[in-house]
Amino acid sequence: MCHRYWHRFFNKAKESHKMDRKCHILCQLLMKACKDPSLQSKLDEIWKKAYDEGRFHLLNGILYHKTKHTGVMTLTYRTLINTVLHEFHDSIASGNISEDRTLERVKTCSWWPNWRKDVAEYFQACDRCQKENRSTGKKF
Repeated sequence: MCHRYWHRFFNKAKESHKMDRKCHILCQLLMKACKDPSLQSKLDEIWKKAYDEGRFHLLNGILYHKTKHTGVMTLTYRTLINTVLHEFHDSIASGNISEDRTLERVKTCSWWPNWRKDVAEYFQACDRCQKENRSTGKKF
């Protein structure tokens, strides 16, 4: 079951790259393996900067963002982002871990613009975490 779940997740990510304007442009640039100024000019600054730094790679139709030590899947659809946040913070296997540990887990598999801000907002919206933090007064 787990294999099928992740297979569907990867397929959804691949489809989202075709439908998202920024990802579609990046995929075109990477497939052409050239710097096309007319295509690059259509990217937002954060995407253009990462592209110019050579951080994006295309593998089997999935767009990856390279960090110092890893290459992680680029996500753009809110439903996929929410799935990642849920799996790495709320799921039974995760057990409502701290914000810092959630950040560490998310950065090992996915990237999207402002992902750190989204993790912080998700953590702040978690009723269970906020109640537990208030009762102990400790940082997770």
